[in-house]
Amino acid sequence: MNEISARVAPGPRTSPGVGTGSGGGTGSGSGSGTDAKAVPAPTPSVGMADPLRRNARAIRMLWHREVVRFGRNRVQIGMALVTPLMFLLVLGTGLQATQSGSDAGFDSYRAYLFPGTLVMATQAPAIAVGISVVWDRQAGFLRQALVAPVRRESLLLGLGLGGATSGALYGGMVLLIAGLVGIPYHPLLLVALLEVALVALAFTSIGMLAAVCIRRIEVFQVVVSLCLMPLMFFSGAMFPVGGLPGWLGVAVLLNPLTYAIDAIRRTLPGDVHMGGYADGPAIFGWTPPVIVELGFVALLAVTALAVAARRFSRGE
Repeated sequence: MNEISARVAPGPRTSPGVGTGSGGGTGSGSGSGTDAKAVPAPTPSVGMADPLRRNARAIRMLWHREVVRFGRNRVQIGMALVTPLMFLLVLGTGLQATQSGSDAGFDSYRAYLFPGTLVMATQAPAIAVGISVVWDRQAGFLRQALVAPVRRESLLLGLGLGGATSGALYGGMVLLIAGLVGIPYHPLLLVALLEVALVALAFTSIGMLAAVCIRRIEVFQVVVSLCLMPLMFFSGAMFPVGGLPGWLGVAVLLNPLTYAIDAIRRTLPGDVHMGGYADGPAIFGWTPPVIVELGFVALLAVTALAVAARRFSRGE
């Protein structure tokens, strides 16, 4: 007979086992008497995705959700475009007709209103994303999403990018009628579309900030309307910002949308300025370049998104 001796080499302690020999004796060993082999410990990455990949997937899924929601709601698309188009074609045409031929510089007032109309078109996605956040909280979707092993900032970023994409699509539809107001179709319109997307991200971030602080849809709609309308009126969308009274001039300079609309106006091809008036913001006589104005808008978007994420982490 073959005699088997169970010998265990010194090493890490293992669970004791009992091995039987040919002589009926018992001996302590590892397992059933065979040589013990160290089993490598699984690495942390086995069985789980990389955190960065998980967050990127969450951002993409929420972005896709908002874009699909935008595409399926055709009635909302049509209704959201009514206000800016009425603002542009009716108000612009009426004021231009009353001042045509005078020295007031209203001969191209519709073209002057066009940048403000582009920005106004991005308000609808901001309100829609905010409403979806409030509704998802009431329906329990947010609590289910918070169980996922992703950062909460990623959830808000995905929603924000979805709203920015929807806003850019709204702006693209408004850009299609640029020729009706005397703005030529030029590759610079694509640059203006990117600027509109940045403004849409800022609007959406503001909407999400309001949504994480407000738990009722009715209150949210009232608060957002009261915030967005003054931002539009104090932005120079309807009148030049040069030569305004002191208090009004200060309010215009403190408004981030002033710089957004001026950046778009300076980017658009053709004559979109009102003759005889300084229609751009000036800070102590200094007119900021377009890249600086866009930096102000980006700062607004990042700040609102960061505050919303911080509030979202504490409040849910």
